[in-house]
Amino acid sequence: MPTGEKSDERNEIKFSDDNPYTTIHDLPLVSTGCDSYASWDPRFKHLSPKLSIDDIAYQLINSMPDKRWQAKNGTAKHLVITGGEPLLGWQTRYPELFEHPLLNELRHITFETNGTMPLTDDFRRYLHCENMSNVTFSVSAKLSASGEQLSKTVNPGIVTEYASFGDVYLKFVADDLDQFDEIDEVVQMYRDAGVMGPVYIMPTGGMQEMYQRNAPRIAQMCLERGYWYSPRLHVDLFGNSWAT
Repeated sequence: MPTGEKSDERNEIKFSDDNPYTTIHDLPLVSTGCDSYASWDPRFKHLSPKLSIDDIAYQLINSMPDKRWQAKNGTAKHLVITGGEPLLGWQTRYPELFEHPLLNELRHITFETNGTMPLTDDFRRYLHCENMSNVTFSVSAKLSASGEQLSKTVNPGIVTEYASFGDVYLKFVADDLDQFDEIDEVVQMYRDAGVMGPVYIMPTGGMQEMYQRNAPRIAQMCLERGYWYSPRLHVDLFGNSWAT
């Protein structure tokens, strides 16, 4: 390994000791592991700007297609919040963001969560309000292949609570056919707790070569087990790259 570099085995990437990174786009791309590490790794906290609610609302609107598209298709009404984990401390600020005047057409929120964070009392009350009529929880519980214990990553009681405030579906990432036995076991744990939403399986693979190797096998297993197959559309279209 070159001098001045350290390896992160979780993501199979190398980082420089002298921390030359000035933007997210300077960071190494992952080949396996968590592709959102830049959002939660404390080493790169300086790359995440501190924005006001006004700034966030403005950037959301500013990132949308131009006015010709909006005139033809209507204003954006569905916001998907991912992470890291979007249900950590941010629950206290979401109502202010969702009620911002620039987002007055917002009607549908999807949280991409790992399903381990309970909702706060204040956020529960907010989700019951009439303005937020459509909420979805996309629950991606980590399997044991992540190195974490299922007793920590699978919490059906919390996900059952989500279901009382909106739609819930389950999503797992797999690269080995043997993992489907564990997925069956985990899905049954959720079913026993009353979580009855659909189940999606996504093949592992940040790099196109790995992804294309895994995808047909995972798709076939989905057919055999009765699960929905979820492609990695960003890899299909753009390969392994940071969003721009």
